Amino acid sequence: MNRRNILRLFEITLSGVAVLNASANGFRLASQDAFATARGEAFVATADNPSAVYYNPAGVTQLDGHNFRAGIYGIYLDPTFTPPPPANTRTFHIEDKLAAVPQFFYTYTMKDLPWSFGLGVYSPFGLSAEWPQDTGFRAVATEGSLTYVTINPVVALKLAPNFSIGGGVTVNYANMELEQGLRINNTPANFFRITCDGWSVGYNLGLLWQPHDKVSLGASFRSATTVTLNGRTEAELLPWFHPPHQPAHMDYTFPLGAVFGVSYRPTPKWNLEFDADYTDWSSIGTLTIAQAAAARPVLPQNIHLTLNWQPSWMYEFGLTRYFDNGWHASAGYVFNENSVPGANYTPLVADLDRHFFSIGAGRKGKRLDFDIAYQFGYGPARTVTGSKPSTAGQIAGQTADGRYDFISHAVLVTVGVHF
Repeated sequence: MNRRNILRLFEITLSGVAVLNASANGFRLASQDAFATARGEAFVATADNPSAVYYNPAGVTQLDGHNFRAGIYGIYLDPTFTPPPPANTRTFHIEDKLAAVPQFFYTYTMKDLPWSFGLGVYSPFGLSAEWPQDTGFRAVATEGSLTYVTINPVVALKLAPNFSIGGGVTVNYANMELEQGLRINNTPANFFRITCDGWSVGYNLGLLWQPHDKVSLGASFRSATTVTLNGRTEAELLPWFHPPHQPAHMDYTFPLGAVFGVSYRPTPKWNLEFDADYTDWSSIGTLTIAQAAAARPVLPQNIHLTLNWQPSWMYEFGLTRYFDNGWHASAGYVFNENSVPGANYTPLVADLDRHFFSIGAGRKGKRLDFDIAYQFGYGPARTVTGSKPSTAGQIAGQTADGRYDFISHAVLVTVGVHF
């Protein structure tokens, strides 16, 4: 490989990392409570437990006294890839299919006053994916992880017996690590890796209105936040070729989101709700990876990349049947639109239209409550053709083309105490 091709290889590789970052952050974790997930996440117009801090902060005014609620979201992910003909003789799976995400919520409503307060600690985004080295897209992507944690204090005010508003601040920490190969195989060893982290601040708002005993309307809004990710890049082209580690940073905007919902309660024993959940992924525009200095001839100082993500919707429907002695059972459905066109596809995210079905049960007692939910997700096969990754894959002759499928199984367990 001559000097000119080495320079081009690293320029394209760094640009490709920005594509992977966008895709990694596009993996949204909407499930933050077992009761809400059992209802297909259709909860913004109900919002009657402490997880309202996340789903609709105006809802915390429905809770009396002190309330704690904590849970864990355990998920088994199995996205698969089948290469296009004539190489489609094997289906590939990611290496580690299990992940677990905890949540914690607390609320307090002042006695005889219309003010309520809450605090949430949760993860609204996340990713963990590692593909085998022989997929055929090694020079496009091999591994990615994202840890994203939000600390969210909120305040809510009951303006009337049937009308509340709420809002709070989100303090967010993001840590990313992404890796890809520089050649079509890993013999001899070769890779490019970026590791970075950073903090951001945003806000969330909510509104809850019950114009009729049988109807409740809810809306929530989560602001976009821009985080400056600081870290370093590492690269190994050949065992004897080690460019120095380069300090690097990149400004990245996490998208805003808005949810609108209506809950219909024909009797006190039934609650049906439909929500429309919007995420504005188009906020991701041109990204710049800024190096501390150029390590010529292989590392340029600044890399610019324009992405083509699109806004997407989740349509959520849920119902709950309430029984005697505090017991309840729920079921729900979610349709989740994809947000990345095929030309910008990355294997690190199962970015295709997905369907989620859920069921759950629980009990609300005088002091203690619990919920458990099961969620099944699948994505009808998406065939990607004509992708043009701005990565080393262009030089290595690899793309993200092929057939992608998605299946997931998740169990959520949430327990609470109130006094």
